[in-house]
Parts: sequence; C-alpha cells; structure tokens
Amino acid sequence: MKYEQPAPRKRVNLTVREDIMAEARALGLNTSRAAEAGIEAAVREEKGRRWREENREAIEAHNRRIEREGPLLGTPWWAQPRDD
Repeated sequence: MKYEQPAPRKRVNLTVREDIMAEARALGLNTSRAAEAGIEAAVREEKGRRWREENREAIEAHNRRIEREGPLLGTPWWAQPRDD
C-alpha cells in the first residue's frame, strides 16, 4: 500500500535508545521523519511476510507444477541452447 503524501500526522510517544537519539540530533536528522520511515518500512516488510505465509501453499503448488511440467510457454529464450 502506498501511503498518502501528505497525510495527517499524530503525536505519539516513543521510547528510543539515548545514544541513537543523540547521534541523530548531532547529524541534524528529522527524528520524527526517520521514525516514520522506519515504521513504514516495518509495516511493508510485515505485510509482505504475511502475504507470503498466506500464499505459501499456492506458491509451492505452482513451483511443483513448473518442476513437473515446465513453464506454460515452453523454455524461456534465455534458457534455450545456443547454436554457436
């Protein structure tokens, strides 16, 4: 899912290691945006993991069929023997 830009923001409290916050501030980073980017990446990763788990059986069945019968359109051009 692509998140709306710009979207309303909500003030939250986070607990973050002091050393990381000190370094981020010393580097002039926008810590709110950095935290938001990290949370967004974690959400995207978890959604992908859950999708793969929910679809694992179908993916495995598809892969078994490919192993057994080959691809639907035959051998792909890059896997065909060369006549050189």
